[in-house]
Amino acid sequence: MSVLVLALAVSAACCLGFGFVLQQNAAARAPLSDFLSWRLLLDLVRVPRWLAGIGLMICGMVLGALALGWGEVSLVEPLLATNLLFAMALSRWQTGQSLGRQGWGGLALLAGGVTAFIVAGQPHGSVAVAGPTRHWLIIGVVAGVALLLTVYAKRSRLGAGATLLSLAAGLLYGLQDALTRVSGQRFSRGGLFDLVTTWQPYAVVVLGITGLVLVQSAFETAPLRMSLPALTAAQPLAGIVCGVGFLGDRLRTDVGALAWEAAGLAAIVAGIVALGLHPAMPAGTAVRTREKIAA
Repeated sequence: MSVLVLALAVSAACCLGFGFVLQQNAAARAPLSDFLSWRLLLDLVRVPRWLAGIGLMICGMVLGALALGWGEVSLVEPLLATNLLFAMALSRWQTGQSLGRQGWGGLALLAGGVTAFIVAGQPHGSVAVAGPTRHWLIIGVVAGVALLLTVYAKRSRLGAGATLLSLAAGLLYGLQDALTRVSGQRFSRGGLFDLVTTWQPYAVVVLGITGLVLVQSAFETAPLRMSLPALTAAQPLAGIVCGVGFLGDRLRTDVGALAWEAAGLAAIVAGIVALGLHPAMPAGTAVRTREKIAA
């Protein structure tokens, strides 16, 4: 694994984690009437804390795009999932909560899961790329599942709505990461003209904006612990599916390697859930949300 890819991916995770916390701090105070509406972004753009969070997220996306340009999606995505560690650090500083057994256990599971998956799978690229049918099938399935989750979330709102929206956004962000890599490859081969004459960069922008609306709506209606773990878990899983499914990424497939890869992914998800439910994650928005609805 390249040290440069590691540094870029972890730096991206740091920016994303800090950015998500700042965004949720601001979105929790937005009007509930903006739920799943473009007006939400128009209201939030006037909030300095939200703009700072978006600035950090953009830096994270740029660093992540650079990491994807030099590394495989199935390698970079698990590293990006560590953004929850940095979100936890900032939230812990804001709330003054100690990590305790749950926090340290979540950290160990997440870090150990990422390490196990990368060491066992040894992600690497290949010249074999899937044909258009498989390409579009995977994109359609990922986008379709995200759409279904959004529809159910709109009906749920205070129930599982925030979690469903975050899962949908995570799927779209994982797909966005895969298409970002494709765009970077096209730019490297053919320059700017080759890039702007293909559909992938425009899809990256659409996916990014749509995911942003979904995430901010989730942040608006529920505590961070209800949204960020789902977002953080769904993104790497979707990215790995796309990377292996149609980008030509390869993982070791012997029985032992597959067992460790599965265990690593399970540990990543378990660690994300444990950290996301930790008391250090802001939880003060639930009462405020109920007050909004009652009004």
